[in-house]
Amino acid sequence: MVHYGDHIPPQYAAKDRAILNGQGVEVGHLDAQKTPEQAATVAREREAQMKLRQHDAFLITTYTSIKDIEALRDARLDQLRGQRAAGEQYTESLRTRLATLQTRALNFLPYSSRPDARRMPDDLAENLVRTVNELNAQGHELAVKTQEETTLRAQFQADIERYRALHTIHAQ
Repeated sequence: MVHYGDHIPPQYAAKDRAILNGQGVEVGHLDAQKTPEQAATVAREREAQMKLRQHDAFLITTYTSIKDIEALRDARLDQLRGQRAAGEQYTESLRTRLATLQTRALNFLPYSSRPDARRMPDDLAENLVRTVNELNAQGHELAVKTQEETTLRAQFQADIERYRALHTIHAQ
């Protein structure tokens, strides 16, 4: 039995459907109702596409050639290398300081085997702890700088490849 009406029966409301004109010709399409997970996936995909288009526009309007991208990459890598070199020098000075403090600590208990050795002064113990902590923090910062350099190289390489692809598309 066929029924005609101006609304969609509830059991079909969540399904794909075609919009027809008065002659029965399809003039539009409504997608099926999506689950929250499907809607979130569609939103993420839409956002990713929008970000890609924005980044493409940025590449095309900012750079005139691949050499421009490489020049910026090299300048940023030089900055990171300079920061890492300064960090390495500071780390070396901390190691020297730690060695000096450890040598001094050997004259006090519990590190000295002399029976008349005194207890280690609080300021020496604090300096030892502070120096070791700072040395560990600097080691972490150097690792972060190394990771930043790797990430920066990869980002610029991806930009160069995308720039080439965009210019290939525009040249056709």
